[in-house]
Formats: sequence, structure tokens, C-alpha cells
Amino acid sequence: FRLVPDSPEWKRLEEGFLESYRRREDASATPRRVQNRMTETGESPRPGSWDRFVNEPDTDFSLPANREWAQGIIERWKPRHGDNKVEVPLVVDGREIFRDREARDCLDPSRPGLIVGRYRQADEEDVERAVACARNDAGGWRRKPVEERSRILAAVARELRRARGDLIGAALADGGKTLPESDPEVSEVVDFAVFYDLAARYFHNLPGLQVRPKGVVVVVSPWNFPIAIPGGGIAAALAAGNTVILKPSPDTVLVAHELCQCFWRAGVSMRTLQMAPCAVATGGSRLVAHPEVDAVILTGGTETALRMLRLTPKLNLLAETGGKNATTLTALGDRELAISHVIHSAFSHSGQKCSATSLLLVEEETYQDPKFKKTLCDAVGSLEVGSAWDPSHRVGPLIRPPSGVLERGLKELEPSESWAVMPRQMGENPCLYSPGVKWDVQPGSFTHLTELFGPVLGVMRVKNLDQALTLIRQTGYGLTAGLESLDDREQAYWRDRVEAGNLYINRGTTGAVVLRQPFGGMAKSAFGPGIKAGGPNYVAQLMDFSDDMPPTPSSPVADPQLAALRSRLKQPSPAAVSADRADLPRVVAALESYCAASQGEFGRAHDHFRLVGQDNLRRYLPIRRLRIRVDPSDSLFETFARACAAKTVGCRTTISLPRGWSSPATDWLQELTGSWAGAIEFIQETDDELADRVRCAETDRVRFAMPGRVPEIVFRAAAASGVYLPRTPVLVQGRVELLWYVREQSISIDYHRYGNLGIREGEERMEVP
Repeated sequence: FRLVPDSPEWKRLEEGFLESYRRREDASATPRRVQNRMTETGESPRPGSWDRFVNEPDTDFSLPANREWAQGIIERWKPRHGDNKVEVPLVVDGREIFRDREARDCLDPSRPGLIVGRYRQADEEDVERAVACARNDAGGWRRKPVEERSRILAAVARELRRARGDLIGAALADGGKTLPESDPEVSEVVDFAVFYDLAARYFHNLPGLQVRPKGVVVVVSPWNFPIAIPGGGIAAALAAGNTVILKPSPDTVLVAHELCQCFWRAGVSMRTLQMAPCAVATGGSRLVAHPEVDAVILTGGTETALRMLRLTPKLNLLAETGGKNATTLTALGDRELAISHVIHSAFSHSGQKCSATSLLLVEEETYQDPKFKKTLCDAVGSLEVGSAWDPSHRVGPLIRPPSGVLERGLKELEPSESWAVMPRQMGENPCLYSPGVKWDVQPGSFTHLTELFGPVLGVMRVKNLDQALTLIRQTGYGLTAGLESLDDREQAYWRDRVEAGNLYINRGTTGAVVLRQPFGGMAKSAFGPGIKAGGPNYVAQLMDFSDDMPPTPSSPVADPQLAALRSRLKQPSPAAVSADRADLPRVVAALESYCAASQGEFGRAHDHFRLVGQDNLRRYLPIRRLRIRVDPSDSLFETFARACAAKTVGCRTTISLPRGWSSPATDWLQELTGSWAGAIEFIQETDDELADRVRCAETDRVRFAMPGRVPEIVFRAAAASGVYLPRTPVLVQGRVELLWYVREQSISIDYHRYGNLGIREGEERMEVP
């Protein structure tokens, strides 16, 4: 706007234009965007390893051919109701069962009362037959060579690509998801099928390990991501060599069946992958608590996870649960861009995403600006709300009419709150609500602390970044968190202090992509080891490992305290250790392997894609309050190796010994680690005392050496608090052993501003094809 003719700036722009004109003969006359969903075959090249993985592209709806393809989905699926509804069988022990079972309707949230499908519900006898079939591996999946399983999973990816339209159509009809919301799910499930296979082969090829599948895995999936989440759980379990029973959400069984058919068409047996929809009272509880089930993958509510653990304290539960996710906007943020990010994060799929922004924490200067409030309200009010069958609608229906806490959140205000944008039911559809914005939400209030799985955004005033961090911690959740600030110092301060699994800076908080932003939370948002879906380690928790460690050459140990420990272990005094002397070479090998794994993987952040304008960092955080419980039957190796692993990644470690007991090995460990100061301490406590600390969450994790050495009382305490008890055999191989001493975190940062890369313009990044 300040450009003056014939000024130096004018001349620079003029020369740029003329130079582009002089090079016009080098320009292509054809469009760069050539994607056409109507002509794709499903074939795609496979990368050779997981770290060379390339994501499946989403549909580009700006292209006419793709819009025509999308319209075809609507025309094909919209008439499938009433007499044309889809009949969905129960699939148990290789049989499709259509009769003699209780039938339930699949309903279209966009069209009240319209039946788009009917599915059969498993009873307890079906559950017993399904588990027996999976345990016996009647389809032979666990006995197949890794290469054969890999070939079939490649075929699964092809079938998923070919079925993109029908998967989207089923989610539209049965889940009320708009096309732009379902399409990325298909890309993600294709990514899971390819990536988890690559990751599984990586672990099979690690030196010094014998790898076996866990056995039987139950996948309990939600309705809000009916394609990607069940598909990811199935793909991970199969890639690890397990047999699978899918228990889909009763709200989206039709979608689950479309998904499973892709696996079956690709060559996965109906005895290897079974589908058993069942209510809690008619088999669901029995399925997840069955003693022959080796692992349960759950995506659902926090209370659901706790209920499962209370029912079966020894359950091997791998759960991603709820979130009360906050985006913080500081005075140094781009307000208009922040509004764009927030309304997408808060109201896409009607706010029915566990990663959705539910709270907007605004620094006072911006909060008090009436222009900011008006712009936010105008943006929210501009969202088109209506049936998911109409492509012009950005916000579709809820999965069912609101009730409970969501109904309260949509209809009630607390003291000091006001409606900046009042939600309202749209027309005669009880599932359809326009987005609402609550203004001046107070700390500790219902809206602040309660997960509202719907289109409600609470706006809170904060004095500074520290108060925002406090309000986030008070929710007790830790799934996603966003920051809108252009100040590098604020960004660094926030990301080093916020407690969440997925962090987003100057971008939306939804839409995690495989390997780019592995997904999973902390605190009440995760149960189990907290290994992230879509990351390279996810399949490891579905495998069993044992040491087969060959002699290895000595490797460097950078930590001076660990280096000193290694020297003492190589030349121990005769009085220090006697019966366990044979363990010492294994401890030294483990210490060196842990240091190598820390240097190569766990001790640094990884950006595998190096996208132009966006950093995507995958990193590990040490368990802050780790307990290592020593049992009298633990060997010197099991005791020393766990202490070394914790020190390698930087845990603050407590060695927990039975009260009144010690051994030469533990005495020697205490002597050798005397220089570690606050990094390690030794205490004595009974099983009851340990259980009390676990029940009160006074420790973040307790590492046992073997499953059979965990007292029943500690299992029950962990079931009440959600504290994870890793209890797999202690390994020499650090690439696996160190997984139990860290938490994973993903950080995604849009460092460009409206395409301007600023001082980072000259960086070498990934080439754009």
C-alpha cells in the first residue's frame, strides 16, 4: 500500500515480473494437480522401511473429476435405506451369521428415524466361540512367515484405496460424517496398513531378539472415527502377528463391516479377523475381560477405561481416552489466523473429536478487544450447519440427540457465563445443533473441567501463559493442546511445560497424520504404556520379546556416570558379587545398548518429513517419577539393567525394596550409584505401602521385572488410579527396553505465516513433487 512508482521497491517488483515473463516458455500449460479418484487402481509403491514412509494423499475436492466422484458416492449411498438397507452379519469363527440373533438398526443421524442397515448382535456363546477360534489361530495367521503377512497387508492397503468411496459412503449414512471429514480417515487407515507392517518388520530384524505375537487382541472402537481407528487397531494387531476380534461401536457397525470386508477380500481369513458387535450386558464385558484375551485396544471414554481395569485389574489395556483440549491465544498471536484454526478444531464433525479444541484461553489484552470477540462470533456464525448429505454443509449432525453432560453444556450457563454465540437445534432433527460459544468461563467450573463431546467452545480469560498452563493442568486430561503465538520465546516456554501428548503451534489441533504426528495422550487421556498410534513403536506393545543377544563389540557410553559404572562392572571386586557374576556381561551389554538406543532414537527429536513451512517433531520425555520394584527373586541383571535404563533416558528413579530385605546385588547397586545424587534413591516399603502410593498416584510408573512378580494388591491399586505397571521381561536390547521408561510426545509447528517462511526461507526441506 506504500508502493511508490519508480522507487527501488517498484523496480524490484517490475524486474521480477519481467523475469517471469521471459521464462514463460519453461512454464507448463497443464495443471500440476492431476489426482482423479475415478481412475485410480489402488496400486502404490511400497517404501523399503518405516523411516522412508510417504503418506497417502487426501482427496483434492477442488478438482472437477473428484467432485463428480464425490457426488457419485452420495447418489449411490443415499437411497440405501428402508427396503434397500444393508444387512450386516455377525462374523464369528469364519461364518457370517444373519439369523437367530438379536438384530439392531443402523440409523442415519442426518435423517431422523431412517434405517440404513441392520446388524446382528453377538451373545455370550458367540463371544466364547470367537475367543476360542482366535486362541486356536484357526486361520493360521500367527504361523505365517512375516513376509507372507506383509504381502497380505499390502493387499489390504490396495483394497482400502479401492474402497475409499464406499467407506466414505458408509460413514456418511451410518455416522453422519461429511465427505471432507471421512476422506482423511481413509487415507489414515491406508497409512496404518502400510506403516505398521514396515514397523513390525523393523522389530523382527532387530539384533538379539526373538519376537512373537501376543496372541489374541480385541479392538474396541468408537463411532466418531469409524474407519481409521478400528482399521488402525486391526492393522497393528495383524502386523504384529496376532488374531483379532473387532468389537465396533453399536452406532457405526455398518461402517465397521465395510472396513472388515477390505481385510477379508485381501486374504485375511474370517477366522483371523472376526467382527462381534455386542452390548456390555450380552457379551461385551465377557469379551474384554476374557482370560484368553492377551490385549485390548480401546479408544473411548476415560471412565470406560477405568471400568475395564476395575473389572479386570491385570488387563493389558492399551487405551486412548478423552480430552479437554485447550488452545491458548496470547497477545502476540495472529488473532484472525487463530480464529480460523479454532473454529475448525472446535466444530469440525460437530466437535465430536477427542482432539477437538474445547477451551479457548485468551490473554487479557486480546480478550478485552471487542473486535476480537465480534470476529470470532461472526466466524462461528458463518458455518453452514445441516445434513451431511449436502456437501455445502460444514457442520453435520451429532451421532445422537444430546443428553447428559453434553445436553447441559448446550443448554445451561453457569454464573458469570454468557452466550457469545448461542447454540440452537436446527429444524426437526434432534441430532442437529449449531455451534455455541460460552464467554467468560470461570476456573473450576463445569465447562472448564468437563469433556463436552459436541459443538461447544468455552472462552476463558487468562493473565499470562503461566495461568493458561495451570488451567490446562487442572482439567486432568492431556491429549492435545494448541498455542497461537508468533513469539519464539513463548513457544519454547509453553512446549516445555504443557502436559499433553500432541502439541500444535499456530495451527489446528485436529487431523494427526501417521508418522508425521503420532497420536496419543498423557494423564487421564491415556492408559497403558502410552505408545502413540501412527508411530514406529505402536506395534511393539502387541509383541512379546525375549533376549537372544549375540556377543557385540563394545560401544561408547557418553554419560560419565554410566561410563564409570561400566568400568566397575567389567572389573568387580570379588567381595562385591559372587553367585550373579555370570550376569555382569549382560548388564554391560545392556548398558551399552541402552546408550546407543538413546543416542539414536530416544534422546533426540525426529522430523521425518521436513515439510516446507511446518516442523513435525517426534520426541520422548522421561518418566518423571519412576519406581523400580525389586522382588527377592529378581536377578542381578534384572535389577541393574532397569536402573541403567532409567538413568540413560533421564528418569528420576526410586528403587523400591521389600521392607526389611536387601541383597548383595542391591547393596552393590546402591554403592555404585552413590554419585548419581538425586537421579536415584533407595527405599524400603511393603506391598501395601507401594499399593497406597500407586493408588494415590504418587508415582507415575512402576517397572516390574516379570508379570508374575506383581502383587495382586498393586494391580488393584493401579486399576483405580490408571498408573501403568510395565512388567515385560527385562531386555538387553535398548530399542525395546527403553520404551517402558519414556512418554512419547508429538509437536507440530506451522513456522510460516501466510506462506512467508521468514528467516527460514533458505533451509533445505523436502522437495515438493
